[in-house]
Amino acid sequence: MTDQQSPGDPGQQNGRDTAEPDAQAGQEAPETGKRKRRARPFWRDLVVIVIAALVLTILLKAFVVEVFSIPSGSMENTLLPGDRVLVSKLVYDFRHIDRGDIVVFSGQGSWGPEAPPPPGNPFVRAWDAATNLIGITAPGTDYIKRVIGLPGDHVVCCDAKGRITVNGVPLNEQSYIYPGDAPSRTPFDITVPAGRLWVLGDNRADSDDSRYHNNDPGQGTVPESAVVGRAFLIIWPPSRINDLPIPSTFQQAALHAAAAAPALAGSGAALAGGALVRRRRRRRYAQV
Repeated sequence: MTDQQSPGDPGQQNGRDTAEPDAQAGQEAPETGKRKRRARPFWRDLVVIVIAALVLTILLKAFVVEVFSIPSGSMENTLLPGDRVLVSKLVYDFRHIDRGDIVVFSGQGSWGPEAPPPPGNPFVRAWDAATNLIGITAPGTDYIKRVIGLPGDHVVCCDAKGRITVNGVPLNEQSYIYPGDAPSRTPFDITVPAGRLWVLGDNRADSDDSRYHNNDPGQGTVPESAVVGRAFLIIWPPSRINDLPIPSTFQQAALHAAAAAPALAGSGAALAGGALVRRRRRRRYAQV
């Protein structure tokens, strides 16, 4: 015979009435806690995302790449007014500037006027800073040109066929200068000083470049230290998206050989000078 409780037994009813709700409460408590942890205002997440994006953009612009807007036709048809280009600021940390590179450089101290003072209105300054981040505005003292001569190069215009020569090697430039343009209607003959560059626009008839800055420091050349970076990609408008490779005329073997010859001659002279000094020292020692 077994003990049984009647359906109306208070103990049994209390067991059901008390045990079941407690179990449900135990299951619902963690879920309620999760809901509370997830309930963070959307605006706070949005602010964090915007700040992170701004910081990343500023860091990229300062150290990696920057967007520049093309303000004039001096590089047509390679670059058109309104084009936006990506400029690599890291590339010259890994290699030297090459002939044929399209570079952005600051004209302060060599070309053009000094940078204008910043606007007095803080809202205008903030707007200018924001638009500069995406290349809507172009800094007034920055230029974009193609490198023709490196330090030590002898650059001349022009040979009997109207071509610019670098160290005696003619450049066939028809693939990138403005259609119908002559390489230059302004003659020049310069040996590029150490640490400086000779640069020209691709639209030779409408480019304010090294040819027209003879009275500036460096006789129209620009310091390598003023180079911001290399333009390597057109990113806007979409129909113009394209890379900016070095033209083949700058890759001809004769050009590299001609550039290497003066360096070898210089090193040979240094060796000869060293040998002469050593002979003099030996004679001095012998006399002693």
